Amino acid sequence: MKISDYIGLSLSNLWKRKLRTFLTAFGVTVVIGALVAMVGFGKGMQKNITESFESLDLFNSLTVFPAGPATQRFGFDPDDQAPVEKNPRGGGPILDDEAIKKLEKLEGVQSVFPEIRFPALIKFKDAEELRLVQVIPAKITSSKLIKLSLGKPFASDDEDSVILGTSLLRPLKIQDPASLLGQKIEVASIAFDFSRFNPMNIASFLQERQLPFKKTAYEFTVIGVTSAISFGGPSPLQSDVLIPPGSARRIEKLPFANIWDLFRAREGRLGYSAVNIRLSSPRDVDSVKREIQDMGFSTFALVDQFNQVRTSFIYMDMMLAAVAMIAIFVASLGIINTMVMSILERYSEIGIMKAVGASDSDIQKIFFFESSSIGFLGGVCGLALGWVVSRIINRVINFFLAKQGLPFFEYFSFPLWLCLGAVAFAVLVSLVSGIYPAYRAARVDPVIALRHD
Repeated sequence: MKISDYIGLSLSNLWKRKLRTFLTAFGVTVVIGALVAMVGFGKGMQKNITESFESLDLFNSLTVFPAGPATQRFGFDPDDQAPVEKNPRGGGPILDDEAIKKLEKLEGVQSVFPEIRFPALIKFKDAEELRLVQVIPAKITSSKLIKLSLGKPFASDDEDSVILGTSLLRPLKIQDPASLLGQKIEVASIAFDFSRFNPMNIASFLQERQLPFKKTAYEFTVIGVTSAISFGGPSPLQSDVLIPPGSARRIEKLPFANIWDLFRAREGRLGYSAVNIRLSSPRDVDSVKREIQDMGFSTFALVDQFNQVRTSFIYMDMMLAAVAMIAIFVASLGIINTMVMSILERYSEIGIMKAVGASDSDIQKIFFFESSSIGFLGGVCGLALGWVVSRIINRVINFFLAKQGLPFFEYFSFPLWLCLGAVAFAVLVSLVSGIYPAYRAARVDPVIALRHD
């Protein structure tokens, strides 16, 4: 028999039992569809995160902290951190302007800028929001680190301009971001005013009637709006209000952004909570980290964070594979059941084929082609089902995220190897499931089969 004969005979036999074939293939379809959707989501998330890191040039980023754990900045509870060995000379170096000058001289360092953030009230017309304003040099706003959807970066460090984040537009009741460019916006900073503090009237201070603070308003011109980024990960940009250093020096403000900054003060100096470094190449990360740690500071490399994320995706893929194996096992039982029932129903037919000269190998091949046809049909339909379901889920997710001002993202990815692999995997599972039925069909005795009612 030719291969075309095997295929034609197999499809003819399956067509005679359309309902059973459909139900068995449907089981494979559901399993493959779920598997494709899950793996596609995992690959889509990996692709988005990788592309975000590359587009923002985060692989070239390094953050320096004062001596101690480098995790406070990323949301860890300081009470849960392990004790750190103290510098024998007492406290370690201060991360100040002198330290920045030393960091700028390290080989492989392209630019250095401190993390300066302070609370301020952002007012536009009748809307007002409390935000942390971040100070960013002009050369950084021109780099890949900042993605502008509208406007332009800072031309110099001394201009009275501001760049706003997309997430701030909705609270400020701004419907058309383009209309915001060139308009004035008010930034009201909060600073200490000890002239209001009367030690003789401590009761007034405790009752919050005479707090030692003052609010000073400054006017800035909006020159840009940043794009919303969903997969940037931990980034040196932590605020949605950016101003240049020259303007920041003229603003009266609090010297700290949170209560933990107060514990860093030594010898009457506070220093910076963190300093961000842009490197010439990711290859310089390890060498620069070692030199900085030798200076007595802690470091955090975003490339290390990316490696941790990639490791977590490996564990997620393993979990998906375990779930898929259970589902595939159930689908295999359905294929085995269908093929065994086919043997019982075609007992006499098998006997006739063997009586006219069909070999055991021919009988096995017929059943192998039947089972692989079920797998191929289920694999192709499962691939289509997974793609359709992922499109629906992607649309629903983006519909709700669009209300939050986030851009459209593809949360699923279907590389060619996944599409071909899904169909090939379904056929392979079906072939394995058809081993026992094919072996059993080949063992049929033609004499007994011909006498079978």
